Amino acid sequence: MGRMIRIEYPGALYHITSRGNERKNIFMDNSDRLKFLKYLEDYHERYGILIYCYVLMDNHYHLVLETPQGNLQKVMHGINGGYTIYFNRRHKRAGHLFQGRYKGILVDKENYLLELSRYVHLNPVRARIVKHPEEYEWSSFTGYLDQRKRLKWIQYSSILSIFGQDETTATQNYYEFVKKETPWSECNPLENLYGKAILGDKVFVNQIKTLLQDLPISGEITERNSFIEYINPDDLINAVAQEFRVSEGELRKKGGKNNTARKVAIYLVHKYTSLKNEEIGSIFGNVHYSTISKTSISIDEEMAHNEELARLVKGVISNFKT
Repeated sequence: MGRMIRIEYPGALYHITSRGNERKNIFMDNSDRLKFLKYLEDYHERYGILIYCYVLMDNHYHLVLETPQGNLQKVMHGINGGYTIYFNRRHKRAGHLFQGRYKGILVDKENYLLELSRYVHLNPVRARIVKHPEEYEWSSFTGYLDQRKRLKWIQYSSILSIFGQDETTATQNYYEFVKKETPWSECNPLENLYGKAILGDKVFVNQIKTLLQDLPISGEITERNSFIEYINPDDLINAVAQEFRVSEGELRKKGGKNNTARKVAIYLVHKYTSLKNEEIGSIFGNVHYSTISKTSISIDEEMAHNEELARLVKGVISNFKT
């Protein structure tokens, strides 16, 4: 099964969800909920995470948090792992508590923080547990409305300040903002995701794609192709021909075990295009798909100790990557 890409950098904002294994409850009573909130507080203090809102449902939770240190995986491993140990001990059980990995959506803070906070706070309403979001106890929404119910580790002011400088006015305006959706169940900013991992406008998405451009992306990653800027294979082959001073025909025709330029062309088309091995094989004289992978591996290994070859390959790529 594919997994989501993890995008980390200092100051990144995320919408986090984590569900119980087999959709079973992860909170059996209020003691469990209080313990989970304690983990959030501890990690706020330990790693400086900024938590804007949360809601704890019976079999899952939602968080909107920011990581000034760019350490989401460490934070979430600690929170979910620590809570699982506590839960298993208390309820005399063993095994996984959560259903696979947590889901972490990278969020464009400037354009989506407010919408996302509304989405999270309306979760109990959509689930028909309560009619009004302020009626649900295990949500950060009550703290936005009543100072006496605030937790010291929630960033209330970051959102309320957008709705006015006066506390009373800001509270009322935010309350109206959350409840203005009709029907509320249609308030779902997560329908606008890019690559199942990013919530943001086109500028934000392009910034993240640029950030990821030179980083390796595992083949296990869900929607991997969304985050890779692929190159036209014909353009790559042409660039190899020019760099190695050979004809394109020499690169495409089958045969020539000692044809280094041909091997480089196969390697680069394999690495920088979205073509499958069978499709790449057809470009290079209908060679077997397994030959494509073997050739790519051999060129990678040779470049590690052949500086001249590495220089030539870098020269080809420089035509496409700035």
